[in-house]
Amino acid sequence: MSIQLVTVVALALVFLIATVLPVHMGALAFVAAFVIGTAFAGESTDDIVSGFPGDLFVILVGVTLLFAIAKGNGTVDRLVHLVVRAVGGRIALIPWVMFVVTAALTAVGAVVPAAVAIIAPIGMGFARRYSINPMLMGLLIINGASAGGFSPISIFGSIVNGVVARDNLPSSPGLLFVSSFAFNLVLSLVVFFLFGGRELIRRSSTADTRVAVAAAQPAPAMSGSSAGTTITDDSPPSTGGTDEPEERRPLTRDHVFTLIGLAALAVGALVFKLDVGFTALTVATVLSLVSPGSAKAAVGEVAWPTVLLICGIVTFVSLMERVGTIDWLGNLVTQIGSPLLAAILICAIGAVVSAFASTTGILGALIPLAVPFLLAGEVGAVSMIIALAISSSVVDSSPFSTSGALVVANAPAGQNDKVFRGLMIWGFSMCLIAPVTTWLLFVLPGWG
Repeated sequence: MSIQLVTVVALALVFLIATVLPVHMGALAFVAAFVIGTAFAGESTDDIVSGFPGDLFVILVGVTLLFAIAKGNGTVDRLVHLVVRAVGGRIALIPWVMFVVTAALTAVGAVVPAAVAIIAPIGMGFARRYSINPMLMGLLIINGASAGGFSPISIFGSIVNGVVARDNLPSSPGLLFVSSFAFNLVLSLVVFFLFGGRELIRRSSTADTRVAVAAAQPAPAMSGSSAGTTITDDSPPSTGGTDEPEERRPLTRDHVFTLIGLAALAVGALVFKLDVGFTALTVATVLSLVSPGSAKAAVGEVAWPTVLLICGIVTFVSLMERVGTIDWLGNLVTQIGSPLLAAILICAIGAVVSAFASTTGILGALIPLAVPFLLAGEVGAVSMIIALAISSSVVDSSPFSTSGALVVANAPAGQNDKVFRGLMIWGFSMCLIAPVTTWLLFVLPGWG
């Protein structure tokens, strides 16, 4: 059995064992990387550790730590109030606001994980406060990031268009952007109605006044007959001995410093291209020094089980990349005699691998791999590239990708496991649905 096949079987066993037995999947993935790497691939422990996603670890810890501080001192609650007042209490619009803002950030050049890292904690705070399904909120944020991710000035768009230009393939940057945006918009409509959108519309149309009041003044938690009709307000308790609504009171010293820190994170990541994780850790550390009391419990709020899970799986996938499993799968596909069948399999490989690894890396690797296949002219290059780009990006909703991991890490307390399972099911379903759909829409018609 080849080493490439061994890694594929081992990955399947990791998922199977962790599903059947109470073994943490991340720990199991680390063990698998150690056993396969040393026993079959002849790697040292240093080689295996080199696949540890240090950048992803820092992002997850830094962002969740910073927003744990912001949540603990009440800053997130103030932001929630402002957004709900801005949409006039129509809570059905809140997920769409998150979609548009995240899409705008990535369209003007923000790295997808950076945009999700900034918006996800705030969006998931809205989900917690107004009983919005966290799957709905999280997926619209991720889809928004993917929707704007292929603009001609974005990171994904620049990578794809650059690879295409270097290999002298036909290209259409504008069509790539429009196709990706439209696909993610339609997908988000499906998500909206699949994960409680109708209930949000009903609540918006029948309870605008009640929600607006809830946004305007702190009130005790209210519970209806079901979770879908529950509106809670868990603002920090009043300390000033006044009945003035909390969000109308002057900002405290902690609020001001936290808002400055959040603005610094956004500007640093989006304008100066600073590393999101280290910037978030820096801001969190400064806030801890300025106000030790409000930050004391924040470290315990970091989603450590999620960090272990994601980093373990990505470490094992890095081993698969080093031993050539991805190239091996790609070469098998290119040897298929049917161009249309090869096209859908290439899209499927891009989707599956991207669900666990860097979308940026997959886009840069699979397009060159498919160049000989595309130059043959049996499949339209433009349509194939669009299908591959969309298939490789919409699976960022997988909890093993940076975007999905950020949503899981910022899920409402007690719902992390539920959101993880939901995103795993959704992300893996996209590994099948996205390649088939894009193949039907773009490749099969034969245009481009």
